[in-house]
Amino acid sequence: MPRGSLSQLAFAETNQAITEVAPSASGDKTAIRPLRVHVPESQLIDLRRRIKATRWPDRETVTDDSQGVPLAMIQEFARHWAADYDWRTCEAKLNSLPQFVTEIDGLDIHFIHFRSKHDNAMPLIVTHGWPGSVIEMLKIVDPLTNPTAYGASASDAFHLVIPSLPGYGFSGKPTTTGWGPERTARAWVVLMKRLGYAKFAAQGGDLGGVVANVMGKQAPPELLGIHVNFPATVPAGIAKSLQAGDPPPAGLSDDEKHAYEQLSSAAKKRRAYALEMGTRPQTLYGLSDSPVALASWLLDHGDGYVQPAAALTSAVFGHLVNGESAGDLTRNDLLDDITLYWLTNTGISAARFYWESHFNFVAAADVSVPAAVSVFPRENYQAPRSWTEQAYHNLIYYNRLDKGGHFAAWEQPQLFAEEVRAGLRPLREFAIF
Repeated sequence: MPRGSLSQLAFAETNQAITEVAPSASGDKTAIRPLRVHVPESQLIDLRRRIKATRWPDRETVTDDSQGVPLAMIQEFARHWAADYDWRTCEAKLNSLPQFVTEIDGLDIHFIHFRSKHDNAMPLIVTHGWPGSVIEMLKIVDPLTNPTAYGASASDAFHLVIPSLPGYGFSGKPTTTGWGPERTARAWVVLMKRLGYAKFAAQGGDLGGVVANVMGKQAPPELLGIHVNFPATVPAGIAKSLQAGDPPPAGLSDDEKHAYEQLSSAAKKRRAYALEMGTRPQTLYGLSDSPVALASWLLDHGDGYVQPAAALTSAVFGHLVNGESAGDLTRNDLLDDITLYWLTNTGISAARFYWESHFNFVAAADVSVPAAVSVFPRENYQAPRSWTEQAYHNLIYYNRLDKGGHFAAWEQPQLFAEEVRAGLRPLREFAIF
């Protein structure tokens, strides 16, 4: 056998197409083309082989997770991934929903489009974040499109559009610079209009909240309003003090001081991942080569309950994190998401969105369209109402919850759906969809 042919064969086998996209009859790439997911078995075999071949480092020198994901935790996670986890279950869930792809501004955009059976449903585009994907939104599809099955009113129904961000999941990977929140926000308007929605609302958390905020700031005439569960509220003066590492400024209320301390702690202890992705994303080659490197990177961009690692801790060791559970979030939920990143090889392309975003996610949004804000208790910071009113000039809803965290749709899908219904309900009074 010629030298190098084995590696070439392995490369070819693990880079086969993992989706089936129906061609447009006219050949028009801007047409709405149905998509189905089907990962070749060879790719799943290769994934398991790579996991089992992991070269492990020494264990941490502390008794907690202050140095990162503990060795015993990630080893048990990897064992389950290689031996017990079944990607086909996730694949079936994805294929049970209507999925499509369309080209916008030269880039293929993948999205789920689920129309409600109820009349006068409000069109809503929901954007995921990092390290999430459309998978983090699967549990909210039925509650939002079929509210009567959950004790809510038919008048609260939504037609849902859930796109994959550029460089994420089954969307295309940008080959040039410029695909940041602003361009993505404009693309979402094109997508909704292409689907026939003259008026719609937008929702997001994490990076999805960044995109929703930008849409609110751009204020296209089609946008009725936004709902965010990761609000951008930090006033410029507060941001300057945080950047300087100063103690809380004088004159802050108790809520404002608490938020300041949370933001200060996050900047000191949980910012490394964002700095790397916001400045040097291309350096993260391990995310494409090692499943365990990818998993540990995606899991450990924070600590405690506010991040997905809580579900891993609970699943592996069977105890609560910071006295609370991770809600409906399970170990296999996390593996669905991480496996999607692996199979689509989007670790680096997803990280580039931070580079394109200029790493400024919590600065006051300056949004003029009607805005609803839900503040979950285990979010990175609890946005005070005072800051929120300054950032969202037409605040129609503000609520602080008693459970849930940064990935609210994933962790608490029923509660999240209730918040979206309540937050956007004021928009329905005079809107015609």
